[in-house]
Amino acid sequence: MKIATILGTRPEIIKMAPIIDEISKRSIPQIVLHTGQHYDKEMSDNFFRDLEIPTPDYNINVGSGTHGKQTGLMMEGIEKVLLQEKPDIVLVQGDTNAVLAGALVAAKLHIAVGHVEAGLRSFDLTMPEEINRRAADVCSQMYFIPTEESAINLLAEGYSRKNLIITGNTVVDACFRHLEIAKKKGFEEKALADLDIENMDNIITLTMHRAENVDDEKRVTSIVEALKELDDMNIIFPIHPRTKNTLKNFGLFDELNDMEHIHIIKPIGYLDFLQLTSLSSLILTDSGGLQEEAITLDVPALTLRYNTERPETVTAGGNILVGADKKAILENVDKIISDKEFCEKMKNAKNPYGDGDAAIKTVDAIEKYYDNGLLNITAPEDIMTSFSRKMTQNEEDITVSEFEKKENALIHMLFDGERMIFPKDDLNIKGMMISYDARE
Repeated sequence: MKIATILGTRPEIIKMAPIIDEISKRSIPQIVLHTGQHYDKEMSDNFFRDLEIPTPDYNINVGSGTHGKQTGLMMEGIEKVLLQEKPDIVLVQGDTNAVLAGALVAAKLHIAVGHVEAGLRSFDLTMPEEINRRAADVCSQMYFIPTEESAINLLAEGYSRKNLIITGNTVVDACFRHLEIAKKKGFEEKALADLDIENMDNIITLTMHRAENVDDEKRVTSIVEALKELDDMNIIFPIHPRTKNTLKNFGLFDELNDMEHIHIIKPIGYLDFLQLTSLSSLILTDSGGLQEEAITLDVPALTLRYNTERPETVTAGGNILVGADKKAILENVDKIISDKEFCEKMKNAKNPYGDGDAAIKTVDAIEKYYDNGLLNITAPEDIMTSFSRKMTQNEEDITVSEFEKKENALIHMLFDGERMIFPKDDLNIKGMMISYDARE
């Protein structure tokens, strides 16, 4: 068996590092392809070394560009590599253009696709990430899903439960693994060392880069006005170059930079950022991945968005959506800082993304699929059988797998009277409403 992993951005590298490491530990042949969507040779190669994983075997150096141009160039480069290497499965992670390109090319070449972090949905079709993750799921054969809620998203869209593997999220594996590496190195960024972060109190780590915030003068002004009033906090703001330019264009940068409690610094390395996050009192962000990292590191998060594809963090109680609303930002920061019981509740929110064994579960599943011949994509040899879609209230004392065998069926959705439930094989479904396909 040979596994190919396609990466395009640093968040993908971070989340796939535990899986790449696990594949290496098992001595499974693998190749790593970097599309170069986020790429600087010296920095990127150092980044792989910092995370203690192999540097990529291939880099197709697409650079930046429009979505169509970038994705097209990726597809051309990925196709050449896959035709040469002939892997048994291609792994893509998340929702970037690299994910879209890799999944499409592999599917067209009849190579199995495994989508890591499948099933996330923001239900916001103005987000390019939403388009990418949905398209990747259409192309996939294996779905490595962080939570039951994400699995139910896929069930609702008609995907077979047989291909849905709830692994937890590799962000947990990555946080635990990489924080240990970071602590061994200590802070490497001079700006953080000069601020004496380790002895600083009331730290807010701020990230802000999404176009819906930084390109909207009304929204970004509202956020900046809130930041100015948080003068009893130490706000550490590693600023994205695009965000910096936008703030300058709106005449907001200088007044923000002049505030004593706001420390604007250049973007910092991942390992330094991970340490900064772990030492923070709270996180203020419009990032998706940082919502996951915050709840993993037991740090309360306030998300500067009006929707999220990580709703589990909100449901668990570790994250609050505040949008760009100045009042909501200030009230929630004050509550976290001044209300010890509320703060502890957020910090101790149960992590919906698992215990840090997602990489092991992912590679276990791939090996099982390979051994059972399930990664082979071939034209059907049997005449298709018809089926009818049904719904029934089940009163029989029976498990999911027993019901499917008895009725020659495939269960899609279960409802226990209060919530939708993922249909695991050994789950007893007495008293539940069932939707299923019954084969003729």
